[in-house]
Amino acid sequence: MSKATGTHGKAEKEFKAAIRRIPNFPKKGIIFRDITTLWKDGRLLRRSTDVLYEHYKNKRIDAVMGIEARGFVVGAPLAERLGVGFIPLRKLGKLPGEKISESYDLEYGTATLEMHRDAVVKGERILIVDDLIATGGTALAAAKLVEVLQGKVVGFAFVVELSFLPGREALKEYDVFSIVKYTSEED
Repeated sequence: MSKATGTHGKAEKEFKAAIRRIPNFPKKGIIFRDITTLWKDGRLLRRSTDVLYEHYKNKRIDAVMGIEARGFVVGAPLAERLGVGFIPLRKLGKLPGEKISESYDLEYGTATLEMHRDAVVKGERILIVDDLIATGGTALAAAKLVEVLQGKVVGFAFVVELSFLPGREALKEYDVFSIVKYTSEED
């Protein structure tokens, strides 16, 4: 992994200063990275969209898919900036139309994501976004849904990456971009 440089590097440093660390959440021993403190600063919220836009503006993207719920905060403004549509990927039972679903493992059980069956058209190029990547299970489930409908996953975009966890490895078949990387639990 290369070191962040230039504008991206400045953003990473500024974002890390704005992201709140909450120890022992959701369980003892975990340090939770709360990016709501970054988002409440309008300038930083816009800057996060700017960094992602600069990375993806020259890639051919047909739609941005955001993973519920924080991926909506990241994905909708990016889709608007790119001039493409936005696809919400929802938790089980939240969509009214005909849908497809994908279950995936969590640390203590399983979860399921759904999307409308007509959300992706065969051959469409989809960028999947979320606030944070840790183990990659949720992101991989999102990719499977796109691929079931014969769309192409252009890549994954995250504001935060916990690079000491296996998320990037889980997504090794895909392009993965993140603005902020934490290389250890204590970073």
